[in-house]
Amino acid sequence: MNRASILTALAVSLLALSVGVLRAQSPQTALPAEQVYKNIQVLKGTPADQIIPAMQFMTSSLGVRCEHCHVEGAFDKDDKKPKKMAREMMQMMFALNQNSFNGEREVTCYSCHRGALRPVATPVIAAEGTTPTRPAAENEPAPSQSADEILNKYLQAVGGSAAIEKISSEVQKGKLNLAQGVQFPMEIYLKQPGMRSVVTHLPSGVGFETVNGQSGWTLVPGRPLRGMNKGDLQAAGIDADVRFAAHVKTAFSELKVRPDQQIAGRTVNVIRASNPNLPPVELYFDQQSGLLVRMVRYVDSPLGRNPTQIDYADYRDVAGIKQPFQWTVAQPQGRFTVQLDQVEVNVPVEEAKFAKPEAPPSANGH
Repeated sequence: MNRASILTALAVSLLALSVGVLRAQSPQTALPAEQVYKNIQVLKGTPADQIIPAMQFMTSSLGVRCEHCHVEGAFDKDDKKPKKMAREMMQMMFALNQNSFNGEREVTCYSCHRGALRPVATPVIAAEGTTPTRPAAENEPAPSQSADEILNKYLQAVGGSAAIEKISSEVQKGKLNLAQGVQFPMEIYLKQPGMRSVVTHLPSGVGFETVNGQSGWTLVPGRPLRGMNKGDLQAAGIDADVRFAAHVKTAFSELKVRPDQQIAGRTVNVIRASNPNLPPVELYFDQQSGLLVRMVRYVDSPLGRNPTQIDYADYRDVAGIKQPFQWTVAQPQGRFTVQLDQVEVNVPVEEAKFAKPEAPPSANGH
């Protein structure tokens, strides 16, 4: 991988490391996009912190990268024809939803593109031996357990509330593993209530993802400092809560059990957790062990929801509680894995670790 590819992958990785509960928004959240970015046309009036999620949704839906529409280093320029086409397609989508679906977002870029630059206009002939599938609702089995039963089993599986409530801070050390064997050393600092800082060491500098319970920021070397938006903050709260297993019942206003599923040949219990005006979070618990093995969350954008799947593995006992030493984060743009080597609990962590990262002098918006 060349340097540009590594930085692009790292930018996706650090932005995706977020995964909880909204406490507050960054100061720029209320500003309209046209006051923060240059040459905003279709998305005028959209909160500025929704522009990056919208761009991420388009790249995932069409299977392209930013440079397909934008001039690298000068995103405001209109030199590329696909950028004009993208604006026309967004206007078409908004009009279709407004005129045919009472303004509800029923049609998105992905509805037609399905990860391809050019939508398939002709139905694909089925392969030999395939048969049409029925809608899932016709065959959904009833859940085997209630939400309380699943979450109580999870709490006991990780060590119980008494052991969990003793944990006030953690220092985790390990590696961020990208594609083709590329690795970067990293440390993760956590402290109650709701503070987390991920520090990744690169040849080109140090990357940060920091949340302090009220605000959050992401900094990738060579790129502008980004404040977390509403969805990122919701996401970051779960990772920042070292007592999440004990708090999950109160972290969400609604917990709905979905039908059991299979992951790698093992039965998992599924809970769909939600809060008002925020996308849901899906939690998957191994039916045998009771441990959390997968989380699927979404970040909203003006164009659609960006999904992130996190698979947890390698649970080990640390100070009387079990926690994953490995998790794999997968998004439409790619995936990466965090592998921890060491975890220390209840060690002093200074408040400065969770302060707003200082952007390099050359960083600026586009």
